[in-house]
Amino acid sequence: MTFDLASLLDERRGQAEQLHRKYVNPVLADVLGYIGFEPEYSRGQGVWLETEKGERILDALAGYGVFALGRNHPGVIDAIQQSLHSELPNLVQMDCTLLSGLLAEALIRIAPPGLDAVFFTNSGTEAVEGAIKFVRCSTGRKRILFHKGAFHGLTCGALSLNGDESFREEFGELLPGCERFDLAEPEWIEAELRKEDVAAVFIEPIRGKGVFLPPHENSLLDLQNLCRRYGTLFVSDEIQCGLGRTGKTWACQHWNLEPDLLLTSKALSGGIIPVGAILMRRAIHRGVFSRLDRCVVHSTTFGQNVYAMVAGLAALHFMQDERTTENSAAMGARLLGGLQTVAERSEFVREVRGRGLMIGIELGSPRSLSKKPAWSLLHKAENGLFAQALVMRLYGHHHILTQVAGHHQEIIKLLPPLIYEEEHVDSVIQAFEDVLASAGKFPGPVWEVGSRLVGVAAKTFRKGA
Repeated sequence: MTFDLASLLDERRGQAEQLHRKYVNPVLADVLGYIGFEPEYSRGQGVWLETEKGERILDALAGYGVFALGRNHPGVIDAIQQSLHSELPNLVQMDCTLLSGLLAEALIRIAPPGLDAVFFTNSGTEAVEGAIKFVRCSTGRKRILFHKGAFHGLTCGALSLNGDESFREEFGELLPGCERFDLAEPEWIEAELRKEDVAAVFIEPIRGKGVFLPPHENSLLDLQNLCRRYGTLFVSDEIQCGLGRTGKTWACQHWNLEPDLLLTSKALSGGIIPVGAILMRRAIHRGVFSRLDRCVVHSTTFGQNVYAMVAGLAALHFMQDERTTENSAAMGARLLGGLQTVAERSEFVREVRGRGLMIGIELGSPRSLSKKPAWSLLHKAENGLFAQALVMRLYGHHHILTQVAGHHQEIIKLLPPLIYEEEHVDSVIQAFEDVLASAGKFPGPVWEVGSRLVGVAAKTFRKGA
């Protein structure tokens, strides 16, 4: 008896929410229902998602950035199909596989100077976990500094480097020796590094939660130089902002940085198969795998599986062939400029910022006295509800999928596929112009959505009390 995927999906169509409520995550199902994101999707191709009802949704989220090449890139799928039909010997474990060597070679070719060793992981958070171990082992130091607004993952080690308390609460004591810093306080940073007990500083060149750029042009370079002075390793987390997302291959290249370790994942496989990698200086690698009996002192069962390696090789090939980094720079400049023009005509937009196709729209209190009470009501319930109301209208009225940038943030984040064309960019700009104009009408549709969200926030608070 064969397995018939098409028949299974057809037979159980429309049951996704029911199954998730019963077996997976009923709270998420509740949230999606509250914000109007309950449609079940039937297809994804390029920059488009299609719902079971046949509606086309323009993707401006790209699976949190994994679909840099667009959804279901035919070239990446073909490469994986080739590997499946080739009956390759996968996960022998007691071997050195050609494909992982080839992908490592391809990554080092495009890496910042000085990086010449690779360790493969299954995800971005696992890359962070590995990096924590590597920096501690290779330096003999235990302390790690991370930025106050950082997001490096949600497993326990990575969570220890997470600057958002909402992710950390109720999970007990995390990894000791991990401390927040603020780029705006260089004297404090240097005082800590001067103790010469800090193994590494972890940084996102552009912070994902909110799309925050460094406060000054030299902030990151100055931080890297301090690390060099005191023997501290400098780690660039490019899991979201790397591989062309910001208009350069790596976001750290905007500031001419040369990190000791660089972390990548998300877009590395074209979004098809989970994969991640730690790129590092060979001396760091030698500090971990230092003897024959330590050749697998850190390992992961699926980290070098052939299908992930093939997907990574194919994704890098098509990123270069289709010039997605260059397109990100060009379309990002068009999108950023268009949104900034729209922002100039809106009393709600505090700032539009970003690089390439990683853009944040930060919202603020309106100037109009007539709207201030409604804004205050939203914020009394929960910070971020106004941004969520706009996200809901972008989705429901304009069929554009995006997200609020982080917990309790009045910031909308755009992470579209790097294959956007001018028509897609212009659609997003026009949609924001319409949504912000709607927000200018009080009472109006945006504020009606906001008032519903106030009720949801109150209900959620009562449930959690």
